[in-house]
Amino acid sequence: MAASQADVKDRIASIQNIRKITRAMEMVAAARLRRAEQRIEALRPYARAIRRMTRQAAEAAGAEVSSMPVLQEHESIDKVAVLLVTGDRGLAGAFNSQIIRAGMRAASEHEAQGRDVVFSASGRRGVSTLTFRGREIAGSYVGFTDRPAYANAREIAEDLVTAFIDGEVDEVEIIYNGYISPLTQEVRRETLLPLQHATILSDDGEEGEDQGEDEHEGGGRALVEYEPDADEILGRLVPEYVEISVYRALLESTASEHGARMTAMRNASENAGDIIQDLTLEMNRARQAEITQEIMEVVAGAEALG
Repeated sequence: MAASQADVKDRIASIQNIRKITRAMEMVAAARLRRAEQRIEALRPYARAIRRMTRQAAEAAGAEVSSMPVLQEHESIDKVAVLLVTGDRGLAGAFNSQIIRAGMRAASEHEAQGRDVVFSASGRRGVSTLTFRGREIAGSYVGFTDRPAYANAREIAEDLVTAFIDGEVDEVEIIYNGYISPLTQEVRRETLLPLQHATILSDDGEEGEDQGEDEHEGGGRALVEYEPDADEILGRLVPEYVEISVYRALLESTASEHGARMTAMRNASENAGDIIQDLTLEMNRARQAEITQEIMEVVAGAEALG
């Protein structure tokens, strides 16, 4: 029985050490999350402005949108580039796995329509999983998911835009975790190129806010004159729009990862506490049984002597 007690004590000590680690990781994730939230809040107005300007220029250019290589819509969509935004590390719940699942679903949809899919991935988790699944990886970007810089987004965007202009792919999509709160992240799938199919031209909640900013108090839309032509300005805006869209996705993903890791570590700490309570009860029962056995032996010995 003594060995059993020692065994339980060792398990309790081991789980207590694990709980210390998970609590420390939770606090680190919480601190990093606050910084990531500040970066997102600082970027969102600029990102909305770029998207609004790009949409307005596209509407003003009209049929002339396809006059530049970066704006040309390909005759058919035969090959699609899908960028998956994951993390470099695990221990963040379903953060990485839900992006991989969403990417596989998107690939299945395109392949069912006879299209080829080529993946790019930021984050070691996405790269390693795609490699394990035998998927072609056109670009892998690792080592910065904890604190992405704009230069990282520019590198990714340049590769995607170049592949589109060179005709290597006919459409570019991005899949990432959008940050809502530390407890909630949603998988977002957006089309970046061609601009004619881009999510920027769809009517979603954010675009609705942008449209509200475009209108005068009387309800009319502001008139904009472009110099040079709207299509030329659009040709300059599109690469910037892709860069800022990728950068925003990286920042949203980083905040989502820290939030998911903080939640996962908190749950792990709570589960460790529950296990420690159960093991403590088990150890107390073992100690009680041992004491009872010793008392019975003493009583039996006394009766034998009597």
